[in-house]
Amino acid sequence: MQSLLKFITCGSVDDGKSTLIGHMLYDAKLIFADQEKALELDSKVGSRNGQIDYSLLLDGLMAEREQGITIDVAYRYFTTERRSFIVADTPGHEEYTRNMAVGASFADLAVILVDASKGVLVQTKRHTRICSLMGIRHVVYAVNKMDLINYDKYDFQDIQRQIKQMVSEYNFETLHIIPVSATEGDNVTKPSNKMGWYKEGTLLEYLENIDVTDHSDETGFVMPVQRVSRPDHTFRGFQGQIEVGGISVGDEVVSLPSGEKSHVKSILRTNQEVTTAGKGEAVTIQLEDEIDVSRGCMLAKDVNLHCGKMFTSRLLWMDDSNLVAGKNYFLKIGTKMVPCVVMNIKYKVDVNEGNHVQTDRLYKNEIACCDISCADKIVYDEFAHHKELGGFILIDRVTNMTSACGIVEHSLRRDDNLTWHTMDITRDLRAQQKGQNPKTIWMTGLSGAGKSTLINEVEKRLFALGKHTMLLDGDNVRMGLNRNLGFKEQDRIENIRRVAEVAKLMNDAGLIVLTSFISPFASDRLRAREIIGGDNFIEIYVSTPLEECEKRDVKGLYKKARAGEIPNFSGISSPYEPPKDAEVEINTTGKTIEESVDYIMEQLESIL
Repeated sequence: MQSLLKFITCGSVDDGKSTLIGHMLYDAKLIFADQEKALELDSKVGSRNGQIDYSLLLDGLMAEREQGITIDVAYRYFTTERRSFIVADTPGHEEYTRNMAVGASFADLAVILVDASKGVLVQTKRHTRICSLMGIRHVVYAVNKMDLINYDKYDFQDIQRQIKQMVSEYNFETLHIIPVSATEGDNVTKPSNKMGWYKEGTLLEYLENIDVTDHSDETGFVMPVQRVSRPDHTFRGFQGQIEVGGISVGDEVVSLPSGEKSHVKSILRTNQEVTTAGKGEAVTIQLEDEIDVSRGCMLAKDVNLHCGKMFTSRLLWMDDSNLVAGKNYFLKIGTKMVPCVVMNIKYKVDVNEGNHVQTDRLYKNEIACCDISCADKIVYDEFAHHKELGGFILIDRVTNMTSACGIVEHSLRRDDNLTWHTMDITRDLRAQQKGQNPKTIWMTGLSGAGKSTLINEVEKRLFALGKHTMLLDGDNVRMGLNRNLGFKEQDRIENIRRVAEVAKLMNDAGLIVLTSFISPFASDRLRAREIIGGDNFIEIYVSTPLEECEKRDVKGLYKKARAGEIPNFSGISSPYEPPKDAEVEINTTGKTIEESVDYIMEQLESIL
């Protein structure tokens, strides 16, 4: 028997993916008798006029059965005399492309269905591109519903030409195109007597015999550390799954990114001590020396990996909200998760032609090339070299939803050429000289809430107390440092990032920094907090309601925004996301300036 084959079925809506796999399981007698009986009963009230609806074997959700489409990824495990299989039946609807990508991430081979009556569609091209993006190197195109075109040889050959033209830009190791009828069973598990012109065997036959072994010259050893096991003071082991190569007791390994080295003292597979372990095995490795190793680190041997913060990636955007340059996410690669920012969108890929299209934002289900910068060093490799070390996901920092999946194309050279210069005169020395604790007071709220007035008065009070301060006002900063920025989403994100970086530098100089910015997005304020440092960031939320802010409207901005003269105006045509855990919150409605400032100073007294 050959090795396990993990494959997916994908394609456009209603191309017959679930029916194909269902018919394969049914004909090959790979379902239990009670499943077969239930299938026959369910089919009587199905969509095939009482005939067996093979898709019901995989479409398990009620919504799937009602709509006749696949929504979730359905995994099935089965074995024939020649091979064991895990198949992921993935949805074809564009709305569920992210589910399809999840299925593709685990597979060695893709069976992409093409409706013989429609030919190659946009979703077929998108799924082909995603399969390539996810590292699938073996592809089968099943030209389904041949019964609808009367098993016509020349129509099939026309679709065959379309497919070969489409895949010419990809580097698939194997490509096979087969005409089938999933409902009638032609060329699924048995040769069709209606397509005598096709002599290359059935789909199941091909899947049983294809060799998907990775023949790359992969050397060395890599294991991302998932957990540090410390049951008592006598044992410290590092647990994870070996992603590259093998390891033996006595081998010298390096811990990345720290670069410290040690030798392997012991290897445990479950609770059994072994002398060697190989790729795919979950093990516990004990080292001879106490070196710096924690979750997210990698143990490696004889392999060149990148340790850095910046790289160029290709990603599939899966979030309902758009991606613009400057947005912040969590990046998860291997067992490491770090804050990151999408620095720029270099281009997006046209699904139909594969052309590079310039853009400043990315919409759901689009594929693009982006530069990414991480807050801390990560260990990675190009996806083309090591699939396991070059794939990642982006996670929304507010909702915790997976926003994108992507691959590392190459590192950025600028990352290799930059080194942080350590100063002899430190932040602490400067703070001691000024006799104060440097902090950034970050005031946020709607336009007209009273931020500028309040922050100005707060600075006067601090100055009177002998504090060394610097006030960064939103309008003032935009007239100088950020005069090249507009008010589009990406510009507003960059505006806040620059202010946070300046505030951090001023804190390092020993100053107390005060800022007054609408800063409407929670993710941007979170990033500012991280840039400045959580212990040094004091958020004051001026929670004056929108109605009160509009009444004040000193600059007439709300009136213009309501008239459509000012686009992207916070609270009107652009959202304002209120802080949930601000250190200080104040509603200035009905309060005098003195009362408001007194309250803020009372709250700051224990912090500064």
